[in-house]
Amino acid sequence: METKFAVKMLAALAQETRLAVFRQLVEAGPAGRAAGELAEALGCAPATLSFHLKELSNAALIEGRQDGRFVIYAANFASMNALLAFMTENCCRASSADGCAC
Repeated sequence: METKFAVKMLAALAQETRLAVFRQLVEAGPAGRAAGELAEALGCAPATLSFHLKELSNAALIEGRQDGRFVIYAANFASMNALLAFMTENCCRASSADGCAC
C-alpha cells in the first residue's frame, strides 16, 4: 500500500462519527447494515450520516450496495486488512529485543 492511501484511510477514520460507523460495520460483518439502521444506532441525522458514509467510501473503507429501496453498507475488509498490514509491516525491524509486540 502506498503511504498516500494509508493517510487517506487514517484521515477518514480520524473523526468520531466515522470511526463509530466503521466499527459498527466491522461488527456487522460482510452482511453489513442499512443506512437507516446505522443512523438509528448512532443517533445521527440521515444527512450527516450520508456525509460520513461518503467520506468512508471515498477512502475505500466501506462499500454500499443497493437492496431494493435500501442501501446496505459493509466494511471493506480487504482495505482494512491492507491498512493494518501497512501499519505493522516493519514492526520491531530496528529492534534487537526478543518478543516483538506485533
